[in-house]
Amino acid sequence: MYLVGEALVGEGAELAHVDVLVGDLEGVLGSSLAQAMARVRMGHTPLPGVIRPNLLVKPFTLIVPKVDLKNFSDVARVFGPVQYAVAKAVADAVEEGLIPVGDLDGIAVICGVYVDPEARDVNRLFHYNYSAVKLALKRAMSGFPSWRGFSPRRIVQGIR
Repeated sequence: MYLVGEALVGEGAELAHVDVLVGDLEGVLGSSLAQAMARVRMGHTPLPGVIRPNLLVKPFTLIVPKVDLKNFSDVARVFGPVQYAVAKAVADAVEEGLIPVGDLDGIAVICGVYVDPEARDVNRLFHYNYSAVKLALKRAMSGFPSWRGFSPRRIVQGIR
């Protein structure tokens, strides 16, 4: 079994849009994690969440860029402020009790991140991604949105 969360935080080119999957390593999420690490696609290299060099976050977190990383500048934005933001948000979610500490070695997080190639402000990249991951984790762990009172038709009508 796995839980899904999504969040959009910020503005401009540094806007953060993340999707998270939280689940059991013994299930479909564990298989997806292994495949993502073993089948790297050019421009979409998955990377682990690290709190500092040589220190992985628990639960294990895999960050998957949603946009092609075409040059060193793109890579530096993801393998830097965004990577740390995701790892820090996961670690803080554990510390705050949002993610239960019961079996941190038995679960994992997969986080898809959007990083606009035009983004320049690394501080905003960090803060927006940190906030988006925390919000997406909160939503995933609480089952948001619930189906109670949920009407896709009403949402679509509100958009028009």
